[in-house]
Amino acid sequence: MTLRSLLLLPLVSIVMATASESAQAGDRLLDDFSRDDGRSTLGPAWSGFTDRVMGGRSGLQAGHVETEEGPALRMRGTVRLDNNGGFVQVRLPLVVDGEPLDASGAAGFIVEARGAPGPYYLHLRTPDSRRPWAYFRAPLPVTDQWQRIDVALTDFEPVSTRARLDASRLISIGLVAYGEEFEADLEVRRLALKGAADSADNDTAGDR
Repeated sequence: MTLRSLLLLPLVSIVMATASESAQAGDRLLDDFSRDDGRSTLGPAWSGFTDRVMGGRSGLQAGHVETEEGPALRMRGTVRLDNNGGFVQVRLPLVVDGEPLDASGAAGFIVEARGAPGPYYLHLRTPDSRRPWAYFRAPLPVTDQWQRIDVALTDFEPVSTRARLDASRLISIGLVAYGEEFEADLEVRRLALKGAADSADNDTAGDR
């Protein structure tokens, strides 16, 4: 279902910098949530779902909102572990004109976000993610203040698959609240591919 319909429902080596930093020339914007037709900057529309597709009981509200810093995507939900559940998610297809997104020349993703405390992740899927529970994930640490979060492609680990992440064939990216019972509340105002040219500027893995 699309985010427009979801509004009707009831209720690593990661580097942080100020969200006001300007985009690097090599970055590729995926969405800044400024379109008024519900679609992403990339073209496809976001959709959302919960563990209810597999018998869980988590609830989700999601959609575009206007913040003091401009438009954003907000994902709210109650994550419950009943019936082997435990997640809520919004997902953006990355296939445009029948072709998966080629991110092989990128260093990773830039996410400008804020949110309530809780375990959040980025999920990537490729054609190798044949089963619904097979994907690649990286943690997405947020605070209650807007932050730029840089997530390297090397931070993604495989889940329920032996395949390696093929960044040249990305078919979707998801923002996911997962793994424990909590009240999820995540806002994202920008999602972009991070150009490889500026990866060295933010390489502080040794500082973790």
